[in-house]
Amino acid sequence: MNVVVRSSKWVLLAVAATISLFPFYWMIRTALAPADQVFADGLSILPTAIDLSNFGRAWEEGNLGQSIVTGLVVTCSILLLQLITCVPAAYVLAKVRTRTVTIALGVVLACLLVPSQVTMIPLFVGMNLAGLANSIAGLVLPFTTSAFGIFLIRQQMMSIPDQLLEAARTDGLGHFHVLRMIVVPMATPGIIAFSLFSVFTHWNDYMWPLLVSRSPATITPPLALATFQQADTGIDYSALTAGAVIVTVPIVLLFLLAQRRFAQGMSGAEIPG
Repeated sequence: MNVVVRSSKWVLLAVAATISLFPFYWMIRTALAPADQVFADGLSILPTAIDLSNFGRAWEEGNLGQSIVTGLVVTCSILLLQLITCVPAAYVLAKVRTRTVTIALGVVLACLLVPSQVTMIPLFVGMNLAGLANSIAGLVLPFTTSAFGIFLIRQQMMSIPDQLLEAARTDGLGHFHVLRMIVVPMATPGIIAFSLFSVFTHWNDYMWPLLVSRSPATITPPLALATFQQADTGIDYSALTAGAVIVTVPIVLLFLLAQRRFAQGMSGAEIPG
């Protein structure tokens, strides 16, 4: 009976994995197929021919090189600013006991209930008035901090024993040194988990760059793909999908490298090794 149950679980997991991964496989298949055979093969799982020039055409005509550099600068800048603001805020909310901190935690939780679309137009107007539209600063500054990041990292820091921090303070360490030497190393899984969320969100962000970016120098990868699609009138699906592969691969590799820490940060459990 146990063998049947285990076999059924493995079969269900295999089916679920196949369904989840099939879109990625189909994206790669379309990227490798010649432009005139994308639909000619019908429902064939394997392409009848391979055309690697799709990637070169997507890179050159889609201006992916410049957009990827811009995307890296924007994503890394946002992540750095968010870590600088979120980590100390999470420490205060997790390990400082005052009435003001309780109110601040309520404000953070309230911010989690506000959809990003609600604040998008006021932010856009503010960026225009400040003269920061169509600039890297205009893409970065609205995301200087994150209520979700503060809450997620705080939850990780809550698992750190208060006795350990009290012993450090007894030895003469201030809040800054306690945070840097004890709390941050112990909360690393939660910080990595939020970092992955931040990178995924802002690397793939389309709406805000669409509002702010007005020149090739500030176009991010999703906008570059959209521009390439419009330039090709939606016909060259092979090159368009090849561009999507180029933009997606770095994110997939990053997740595969950090998946253990990500799972540890989200579950709060220790993972051996």
